[in-house]
Amino acid sequence: MSSTDVSKHQGFTAEERAAMKDHAQELKKTGARRGSKAEKAAQAEQDVLAKIAEMQDTDRTLAERVHAVVTAASPTLTPKLWYGMPSYALDGKIVCFFQSAEKFKARYATLGFSDQAKLDDGPMWASGFALTEVTAEVEERIAALVKRAVS
Repeated sequence: MSSTDVSKHQGFTAEERAAMKDHAQELKKTGARRGSKAEKAAQAEQDVLAKIAEMQDTDRTLAERVHAVVTAASPTLTPKLWYGMPSYALDGKIVCFFQSAEKFKARYATLGFSDQAKLDDGPMWASGFALTEVTAEVEERIAALVKRAVS
């Protein structure tokens, strides 16, 4: 490559660095918690709800609806923070997560699914969905995806 190549890696963005710091704090906090599994799960859910409450209006409204739909659709998923985002895990492994638009200065919020989600559909399938509003139809689609992801 020539020395005039302008496609050099510039490192992580400020938002990415902040997300990594959030994740490090989450790991420390989780490791330091004492109590029963149920108490830890209840505290993790409170952490998620507190993070949602901190979001700006549009993201907060979307995250509240996503949280309600995901927890109703699959009670086996446990809410927890993941890189500072609300996420939902099965046996400690993240299955899906909500990413606010504001956190990464994006055009829209995202509902994402990890490779743990059983959404496989041939050689290619979606693992992330843009959210601009949560209507009754969107709630149904989210619930169906979550149920399929953990089946």
